[in-house]
Amino acid sequence: MLAAFAVAFAQAAAADENVSAYHGSTGRSGNFVVATLSWDRAAKLHADAAFHAEFPGHVYAQPLYWRGILIVATEDNTVEALDGKTGRMVWQRALGRPATRSELSCGNIDPLGITGTPVIDEANGTLYLDANVSTENGPRHQLFALGLKDGAVVSGWPVDVTAALQQKQQNFASRDQNERGALTILGGRLYVPFGGHFGDCGQYRGWVVGISLNNPKDVVSWATRAKGGGIWAPGGIASDGNSLYVATGNTFGAASWSDGEAVIRLSPNLSPPSGSRDYFAPADWQSLDRSDLDLGGANPLLLDFAGGRHYVLALGKDARAYLLDRDNLGGIGGVLAVETVSTAAIRTAPAAYPGPDGMLVAFQGAGTQCPSRSGSGLTVLKITAGPKPTMTTAWCADPKGRGSPMVTTTDGRANPIVWILGAEGDNRLHGFRGDNGAPLFAGGATAEGMAGLHHFQTLIAAGDRLYVAGDGRIYAFAY
Repeated sequence: MLAAFAVAFAQAAAADENVSAYHGSTGRSGNFVVATLSWDRAAKLHADAAFHAEFPGHVYAQPLYWRGILIVATEDNTVEALDGKTGRMVWQRALGRPATRSELSCGNIDPLGITGTPVIDEANGTLYLDANVSTENGPRHQLFALGLKDGAVVSGWPVDVTAALQQKQQNFASRDQNERGALTILGGRLYVPFGGHFGDCGQYRGWVVGISLNNPKDVVSWATRAKGGGIWAPGGIASDGNSLYVATGNTFGAASWSDGEAVIRLSPNLSPPSGSRDYFAPADWQSLDRSDLDLGGANPLLLDFAGGRHYVLALGKDARAYLLDRDNLGGIGGVLAVETVSTAAIRTAPAAYPGPDGMLVAFQGAGTQCPSRSGSGLTVLKITAGPKPTMTTAWCADPKGRGSPMVTTTDGRANPIVWILGAEGDNRLHGFRGDNGAPLFAGGATAEGMAGLHHFQTLIAAGDRLYVAGDGRIYAFAY
């Protein structure tokens, strides 16, 4: 069965290499290869008492890892480079005063600085990020490039998004836009997703802005035709190496479909979708708009099966899972399979790993087929390919909290462990066998768990550690 299935599962992030993007790859699989972290070794996981890493600022972004150095971006608009073994500060860079809640029409993060997970271009050793900077003209989104050796700002950066788009006769309402989704790089260009603030105030839209790495004055962009339609899921933009995929939220006042409640494929030049092959929206998109049940509760997840079958999985605040043909997204209603898979809205990033007879996808939420629905929950779906693909519940667990799961495997497939943080719950790190959900680990840095974990937060595997980011601190777990 394993040989027959032969899932083409590319882009697993080897934990002894760099972690340069959200969930370890542009496909957002969240499958980290850790050759020594087997099911047996997971029971020996423990907080590393020799690792101490403290710094100012709240943290919502996933940390990154480059050549033994942890990179952490904060809502104070600071970037910290920390030694991955000791936690010692290597360098720190301040990027301007963050916006305060009083400077915004709505929102729930105060101060508001760097929220979306940055991305590293390994070829030139540069970190790219969006910072919300308070200026004399109000809050402005500024895109920075920092050299990873010392944190110095690269010449020609930062790019003020509002000013750059004004030169293209486009209106970007920086005060109303927020940047919560992870950034990505494709073909020598940085891509940044934008949505709105908590509360859906002002004149925001779903935007993707692309900046040439070599010439930051070379700017391309795409925006939803209707107001709203924010791209706000923590996983941000996914890419298969050829195209970009985003999921949009609810629009306002759209009498006809205008890019909201959708999965949209964008070309590198960000030209609008040319036809139904390049977008999908549920047939009841207007009802989802009225109920604020965003399809874009999670980033699109790209799944590759043997035989050339390429899928996209979308998970929404409407509690449904939509399986799409990546080669033809299908337009309005053009779904391969759709199931109500959760008892509540899905808002966190999923993770995927191959099983013996299907692809397994983990998401935070209480599944509709789970035996117990009392807690926040963790659900793992099994997706099978074919002329009539299916989605069923493989197993469930009940960690208390709202983190985004990730997975470790010893070779991309074997010894899968699903890890999830009990963020804003028990604040512990939980690990489960990926094949059957049996608990392997539950612990924290102290008896009370870990302090300062925010909902949607995920962790990374790098070197011989698992790293968790909290407010003002990084926690390291060794095995």
